[in-house]
Amino acid sequence: MRVQLSLGSNLGDKHRQLDKALNALDAHEHISLHTVSLRYETEPVGLEEQPLFVNQAVEIETDLGPLELLNAVKDIEQSLGREPGTRWGPRTVDIDLILYGDTVLDHPRLKLPHPEFRHRNFVLQPMAEIASDWIDPGTGKTVRELAAAPDAQGHVEPIIAT
Repeated sequence: MRVQLSLGSNLGDKHRQLDKALNALDAHEHISLHTVSLRYETEPVGLEEQPLFVNQAVEIETDLGPLELLNAVKDIEQSLGREPGTRWGPRTVDIDLILYGDTVLDHPRLKLPHPEFRHRNFVLQPMAEIASDWIDPGTGKTVRELAAAPDAQGHVEPIIAT
C-alpha cells in the first residue's frame, strides 16, 4: 500500500532528527521509502509560542495495516526521543499518517485521512511536491487543489540546500 506521511521537528538538530526518522522508516522491514519531499521551514499551528518547525512529506510503500503502521511510527518516534507533551507543542520528531491509499478510517486511535491535513500548509505544500495528483477520499480533491485552497493555514518556506 502506498501511504503519505508528514514528518516534522522543532527541537534540537531538526534536520538530524528528520534524517534519523527517514533512516528508521527505511530500515523497518515492512516499510520502504518511495519519494521524499524537500524540507520546509514552517510556522507552528495551534500552539504558536514555540520554535519554527522543519517539515517534509514522505511517500512510503508498506504491507502493514493502518493501525500496525501507526504502532510502527509511534515506536520510531519514541526511539528518537519523542516524549508525551502538550498537544501541538514542541517535539523532537513527529510522524503523522496523512493518506493511506484511499482508505477512510474512523478509529479511536487513528482517523484517515488525517482530519487536519486539508487546512495545514506544512503538510499540503510538501505533499503537493511529491503527490500532487493524489486524491483525498474525503473531499475528492487532489492534494494540489487542497494546497491552493485559501483555508490552508501557516506560512511555509522551502529550505534550499546549498
